[in-house]
Amino acid sequence: MQIAELEQRTGVSRHTLRYYEKAGLLREVERRGNNYRDYPAKAVERVAMVRQLKALGFSLREIHEVLDALRSDSIDCAQGARLMAEKKSAVDRRIAELKQVSAMLGKEQKRLEASAEVNRLAE
Repeated sequence: MQIAELEQRTGVSRHTLRYYEKAGLLREVERRGNNYRDYPAKAVERVAMVRQLKALGFSLREIHEVLDALRSDSIDCAQGARLMAEKKSAVDRRIAELKQVSAMLGKEQKRLEASAEVNRLAE
């Protein structure tokens, strides 16, 4: 498939797809005689995996390592489990931080609503 179709099927811009290719995250790309890129159907899965891992906080280097291990079918389960545990801890910390921010915003919202009500009654 051409880059336009991959872009449409993944929701990822062609600029980002080319970046992933340069970074070695999309290696299965071939060039046609007209120098157009030809992406295999598996590229859709690879891009989805990259997006999911990025959303979980993986660095591009870490994603590269995971993809390399998957390509060679040599993933070290213990190392993978440690990496997942580290990322899970980071996500859990972020969730706790966001809950604190949410509580603070809720209090501020209530304070402002009460102040607006007092001002409305005073008019």
